[in-house]
Amino acid sequence: MTGKEDKITRILSDSEILKRIGLFIKQFRLEQNKSQVKLAKEAGISRTRLSEFERGNGSNTITLIRLLRALDKLNVLEPFEIRQKLSPIKLAKMERSQRKRASKQKITKKKNKSDW
Repeated sequence: MTGKEDKITRILSDSEILKRIGLFIKQFRLEQNKSQVKLAKEAGISRTRLSEFERGNGSNTITLIRLLRALDKLNVLEPFEIRQKLSPIKLAKMERSQRKRASKQKITKKKNKSDW
């Protein structure tokens, strides 16, 4: 995000952000040539709730997740993903604890005893 875009999103009201999210959902619904009825059914919500959400009136997070899943757009949530970073010390310890080579096995030979 550029500095200008970041500034714009900071000055948007909550209702404006909800409207943008609703337009995002509507855009992908139309691109996938899905009716409100079809998308609502796939998302497990009512058509009325979808309509409200697209207008920016839906503030339910579960609705957003269900709609993104039905549109196969859950990837837009990736910026919210928290990735645990390994410190170099932890990484070195993990590498050290891994087995480096196969262990030697004692091979015992059985002598064949004869009856003679």
